Amino acid sequence: MHPFTYLRDDDATTAVAHVHDDAHARFLAGGTTLIDLMKLNVETPTRLVDINHVPLTRIEPASGGGLYIGALVTNSDLAYHDAVRTRYPVLSEALLSGATPQLRNMATVGGNLLQRTRCTYFRDAYWPCNKRQPGAGCSAIDGYNHSHAILGTSEQCIATHPSDMCVALVALDAIIHTRGPAGDRTIPIGAFHVAYGEEPARESVLEHGELITAVELPAADFFRRSHYLKVRDRAAFEFALVSVAAALDVHDGQIAAARVALGGVATKPWRSHEAEQMLVGALPGEATYAAAANAALRDARPQKHNGFKIELARRAIVRALTVVEGMA
Repeated sequence: MHPFTYLRDDDATTAVAHVHDDAHARFLAGGTTLIDLMKLNVETPTRLVDINHVPLTRIEPASGGGLYIGALVTNSDLAYHDAVRTRYPVLSEALLSGATPQLRNMATVGGNLLQRTRCTYFRDAYWPCNKRQPGAGCSAIDGYNHSHAILGTSEQCIATHPSDMCVALVALDAIIHTRGPAGDRTIPIGAFHVAYGEEPARESVLEHGELITAVELPAADFFRRSHYLKVRDRAAFEFALVSVAAALDVHDGQIAAARVALGGVATKPWRSHEAEQMLVGALPGEATYAAAANAALRDARPQKHNGFKIELARRAIVRALTVVEGMA
């Protein structure tokens, strides 16, 4: 681990200034990803700015009837919050499917939004990796890529985004609130993460020194009928091979609105507008869900070892939508 200095700030504006004026500074909240990467010498910040005393830990009603979630709310507190469990069950299920209770007690909403990939070639500094060192190459393309992405990939990177929470937030049309050197702004979550493309080291639209302050969930009654399905190699403390966040609004026997988002298969939390277009206006049922699943995977680009993810994702989409259809 490289040497670094440590600061603790009690307000967001001061914390932003302390990170902005050092190109290698990082915010520190739960540290469940950052500290791991520092131990591996993948992250080498020169300054850590501890924001745990900044007052960003509240969950409260939003002005539009939705929910406003401070960036320092822990994954455990969010998952078990009554409003989340009843109005946004897909989010509660996604959070509880990730990590372990001990990690969920430490990990924060803001940190979860910025999770970095679990690609073994990224986390082992021995291997060339475009995310760690732009222009070095992508070892995963010709390596063992069983867990890697089939959507949103490029010749530069095929790493998957690891978060469960973010997949649910994409399905819920969440809004990210930030504070940066230029002031406050809001970012729709669909525009927050960046598909790796030709610049795989850039993972979000945040500028250096910009701090996530909150996540806002819109008020949509049909989000009560939502579900998160996670398929993985083992039952606990494992990242998704495929995951699906799904929601349906059914009126008079017809699908009026739908949300389908995928995890474990893409370079960012993957909202499938193609699947949603197939669902809206159609009759609920397995044939409709299968057509939506085919649409969602139409542009998949499998690698040598992960072609199985296409069929696995298709089946997971059908199953998730079937579960939602059966919800009261």
